[in-house]
Order: sequence, then C-alpha cells, then structure tokens
Amino acid sequence: MENITTIQWFPGHMSKTRRMIKSNLSAVDAVVEILDARIPMSSQNPEMESLIGEKPRMLILNKKDMADDTITDKWIGYFKSKGILAIALDCKNGKGVNAFLPAIKNQLLRDLVQRRKEKGMVGRPIRVMIVGIPNVGKSSFINRMAKSKRTKVEDRPGVTRTKQWVSLGESVEMLDMPGVLWPKFEDQSVALNLAFTGAIKDDVIDIESVSMKLLEALSGKYPKLLVERYKIEIDNGDDGKVLLEKVGRKRGMLLPGGIVNTERAAITVLDEFRCAKLGRISLEFPPSGDSNEE
Repeated sequence: MENITTIQWFPGHMSKTRRMIKSNLSAVDAVVEILDARIPMSSQNPEMESLIGEKPRMLILNKKDMADDTITDKWIGYFKSKGILAIALDCKNGKGVNAFLPAIKNQLLRDLVQRRKEKGMVGRPIRVMIVGIPNVGKSSFINRMAKSKRTKVEDRPGVTRTKQWVSLGESVEMLDMPGVLWPKFEDQSVALNLAFTGAIKDDVIDIESVSMKLLEALSGKYPKLLVERYKIEIDNGDDGKVLLEKVGRKRGMLLPGGIVNTERAAITVLDEFRCAKLGRISLEFPPSGDSNEE
C-alpha cells in the first residue's frame, strides 16, 4: 500500500497564489478562510496565519450538511475558545449563509465599521479576501452570496486560477483568490483527510489505498453507517483491505474467477462518502481538554 505521506500535490499556480495573497492584503479589511466542516483542522492551511499576519480573520465551516452537527457545534465552540470567529453553513443549499454579512459587520469588523461611521465614511465598502484550499466550496459560496454564477464551480480541486472582485451590493466586496495548498504534508492523517474529501486530485493518489484507509477510519468512528450502507458485517480485526473486499463482493463488483474488483469498489466508496450517501460524517474532532461550549 502506498505511503500516504508521499502525496505531494502543489501545482505551480499555487505558489503564485501565495504571492498574490500577500500582495493583495493591503486592499482588504479582513480575510475569510473557508474550511471543510468534516475536516476543519486538516482543511485549514497552516501557512495562512503567517501569510495574513494581523489582518482580522473569520472561519467558515462549509459543507455542514455533510458533517455531524454535534461535532460541528463543538468545532465552533473550540474556535471561539481560541478567540477566532467561526460560523457553519452549507453554500449549496444556502443554509446558514444569511449569517455571513452580520458576522462580518457586527462582529469581526464592528470596530472598523463604527470608526468609519464616526468619520462619515458611510459609502466606503468593506472588503474581504476569500481564501481556502481547493474543493472546499469557495466558488459556490461566492456565487451563493452574489446570487449569480460569477465564478466557475466544479466538483474538482484547482478550478479557480485567478483573483476576481465580487460586489455583494450591500457595501461589501469580496476578493476571490485561487485555492492554495501548502508545499509539504508533514502529517499523514492530514494528507489522508484531504485525499478522502477530494481536496487532492485523485490522479495523484492511490485510490485503493486511500479508500482502504477511509474504510478503516469509518469502521472506528461510524461503523453503523458502513453496515447500513453496504450491508456488510464488520468483524474485529478487519482492516481496510478486508472491508474493501467485503464492499466489492456485496455490490457484485467481481472479476473473472470471483476476484473482487477492488479498484471499482474503491472509487464507489470514495464517491459515496464525498456525496454524503453514507450519512453525515465528521472525520476530525476538536482537541480534547479545550472548551467547546458556546
């Protein structure tokens, strides 16, 4: 099985994006980083804090409809305990998006808005930079907020390549930046989570090994969902290879001689996880010992 730590997908345009983020910071009042609610820590770019410095920042946990609600609430509480404003939403169906502008104006930039009001600068728009790793739903979020198809939206990473300004018509302008990963994945679990959710292109990973690791994770965290979806039995000691073969055999994905087509089964498992057909799943929990209460 391929060692997941060898996954290193960092196209040249991502280096350009990092430079673009730094060069455009002076043009914005705040930075909004969009995360995947299923993997808030893994989808948070570790370079972002150093890139944006002291600029006010807010986190959006997108795809909340695919994540475990209870765990998402705990993540919101965790970030709050760290002094970081975070909200959860689902940009595809619009759930929670109405909380975005009030959070920007009344919480994140409340002091700035008040100062401008006192100085009579009522016509000056608030400008926020929208950042995030590939495939977290950045373009879908912007389209939802702008109520139009201003940005290209596709269910594959690395689609947005250039920056663009989008006006919300409510004295707020957003600067959409291309998705950016970091040069090296030091943590195997982070690389895995990004591969599970599709933040890393499938053509640079071993689909079967990634699917096996996903099945192992789900068998530990959400075994009932696996059993319900694939009608398989999970025995103690079942590793990812055994689970993948059970899924493939149950689905009738067989090659001549009764051998399980594990590649086909692996593609099915990843696709169904990414489409939330297995149910609402969170793969990361807030660090223990921290306050997670609202």
